[in-house]
Amino acid sequence: MTHGNGKDASTRDLTTGRPIVQILLFSIPLVLGTLFQQVYSFADSVVVGRLISDAALGAVGTTYSLNFLTLGFVQGACIGFSIPASQAFGAKDHAEFRRYVWNGAWMCVALSLVFTVAFTLLARPLLELINTPADLMDMAWSYIVTIFLGIPSAVLYNHSAALLRAVGDSRHPFYFLMVSCAVNVCFDVFFIVVCHMGVVGSALGNLIGQTLSAGLNCWWAFTRIPIFREALSPASRADMRLSAPHVRRLCVVGLPMGFEYSVSAVGAILMQNSLNLLGSAAVTAQTAGEKIRQLFTLPMESVGMAMATYAGQNLGARRLDRIRRGLLSGTVIQGVYCVVCFAVIALFNRPLVATVLGDADPAILDDAALYLRLISCFFIIHGTLMIFRNTLQGMGYSTHAIVSGVGELAGRALGAWLAIAAFGYLAICYANPLAWAFALAYCMVMVTVMLRRKRREFARDEAAPTV
Repeated sequence: MTHGNGKDASTRDLTTGRPIVQILLFSIPLVLGTLFQQVYSFADSVVVGRLISDAALGAVGTTYSLNFLTLGFVQGACIGFSIPASQAFGAKDHAEFRRYVWNGAWMCVALSLVFTVAFTLLARPLLELINTPADLMDMAWSYIVTIFLGIPSAVLYNHSAALLRAVGDSRHPFYFLMVSCAVNVCFDVFFIVVCHMGVVGSALGNLIGQTLSAGLNCWWAFTRIPIFREALSPASRADMRLSAPHVRRLCVVGLPMGFEYSVSAVGAILMQNSLNLLGSAAVTAQTAGEKIRQLFTLPMESVGMAMATYAGQNLGARRLDRIRRGLLSGTVIQGVYCVVCFAVIALFNRPLVATVLGDADPAILDDAALYLRLISCFFIIHGTLMIFRNTLQGMGYSTHAIVSGVGELAGRALGAWLAIAAFGYLAICYANPLAWAFALAYCMVMVTVMLRRKRREFARDEAAPTV
């Protein structure tokens, strides 16, 4: 076992200092990165909606649930693969850290191969399964196939960024994301305006930008951060080999997080199916409203990602008191942010949707604004869920994330059923808040239970006689 801090100016030890300050400082680059990414996504929607057509925007929107199903699994699994590494970093065990880095890399290679082949072949049947409107089918298929072919880039980006965050470096993934998003927008405009590639051009721009940011993450980690440079040294060559215990641990923590995203995505697919049955106008309105909703709520997910690293490092350092204080601090941060979001949306919901949809049918603009106003009332549920769910995951209890995902599935399924049975588009507006509420109730109970369990476990370890 190798010990030492292995830190430089890029890394951050989250096991010391005031929790609210540490979480805020670590979260700021994550939040800025997410906002920057969503500004790009927002700009991309404007480019697609205005430079191609409203139908093109609807076609991209109807693929969201499938995108969520696959790339959500990738993101969740990659974050999960980094959690044992963050715990090893918090415990200052460099040998274990290196083993988790390399075994996680081999897991990512396997994940990339399986998902790219399977979902590229299944793209059209899946679009048919969710009742994609016939007038949107061809554009939706060409867009999502291009996205699926870029799955290896998505895996590499998510895993490299998660590993950098595991050692407390949230700044450089943000810097590289800014560069890649700028490149992405440039290629979007080039492919769509100059090459006339339509929605495929938008997907290709995304793929190029993501590949660039993944490469920059890897370059920085293995050339500038000592604990990663150690993983490339000849003395650490044995750590590169597949290790059954480490692969097993990565599967136990990482795959349930991926499945949790995918279980939630099944609910999104059910909701998308109901939305598709309401017609392409409803699809376009909800797509615009959802794009703007994500612009506001994804920063909450970034604070949640900070909580996962914070909980992982502090569990490795056996600081349960800091995890409890972090829960309160994270919830306060989310609450303040939600109040700001509600005020902004209450004042500017109509101009925001008009920015995306331009001179669309007034009925579509009204429905998009309605979606945005209603869902903003429940942002605090989403923000609190991100704190408690990511704390569970950072502590290594990823299996419980699947159960919380089932709660989200139930909420979205209920919204989908109500949309078809009685309430139409209005039920779609409430489906996500229902999903968040069901998942939050479970996560709050399980965080309390698991903290008590860990406290008893640590007390037994301290009471055990030393030999």
